[in-house]
Amino acid sequence: MQVEIDKQSGFCFGVVTAIHKAEESLSGGKPVFSLGDIVHNRVEVSRLESEGLKTVSHADFPRLRGETVLIRAHGEPPSTYRQAEEHGIVLVDATCPVVSKLQERVKKAFEQMRAVQGQVVILGKKGHAEVVGLAGQAEGQAIIIENPADLEQIDFARPVYLLSQTTQSLALFEAVKAEILRRAADPVQVVVNDTICRQVSNRDPHLRNFSRQYDVIIFVSGKKSSNGKALFAACIESNARSYPVEDEQELDPEWFTGADSVGVCGATSTPKWLMERVAEHIRQMMGRT
Repeated sequence: MQVEIDKQSGFCFGVVTAIHKAEESLSGGKPVFSLGDIVHNRVEVSRLESEGLKTVSHADFPRLRGETVLIRAHGEPPSTYRQAEEHGIVLVDATCPVVSKLQERVKKAFEQMRAVQGQVVILGKKGHAEVVGLAGQAEGQAIIIENPADLEQIDFARPVYLLSQTTQSLALFEAVKAEILRRAADPVQVVVNDTICRQVSNRDPHLRNFSRQYDVIIFVSGKKSSNGKALFAACIESNARSYPVEDEQELDPEWFTGADSVGVCGATSTPKWLMERVAEHIRQMMGRT
């Protein structure tokens, strides 16, 4: 049986940077705390926890005075930095550079819209860590849109500045953009800034093509990963014999009945070593290399 791993799957550079900073901090021998799961992958989080990383929340700040806390790739709102300073916490900022740049854009957009009584609109998943951080740049006044139905929140008689969470769908962004322009009282007062990360968005068409090349697709991803859910949807639309797993323990031998080839791929939060482990388990399980 041919078992191949997609070379373009795995950590995006923002996650790579966050993992590297965590491992670097842990090498000092002192406790390191991650504000939320450092990555939306249970297996990778468990690996780092075994090396000493501990996951905490904002509510834990009062007891972390003098400790080192890592801000993950998703970024945080300004309030987090203020709280950390108030509690004497040492921050290791692992915010993805693309997200950091977007945060600055949201801040400037908010200042621009406030001057003309306009609205900052962000296409993103409500409650997602990155979106919470972005909304914080607009003092919590940004309008969060998940789909075209949410556009009812916008006052189309006023100026609008549209941006997006870095991992959103390009097709959805274009649909929302078109609808805002169509409904705006004055389209000239609509500013559109496409802030979707192409390293992430380009994986959708790539995985669609990858999925068509194999009899079976095994998609490795954490269940919490929004990116993983979106990319798996692309796989299963291209190959009905696509199956999501968190690790090799979830593999079912029946999935491979009559198959001669298997493609293994994953989300931007999936470590390469885990995909390799899953691929090797498939080879051993089927008794063929």
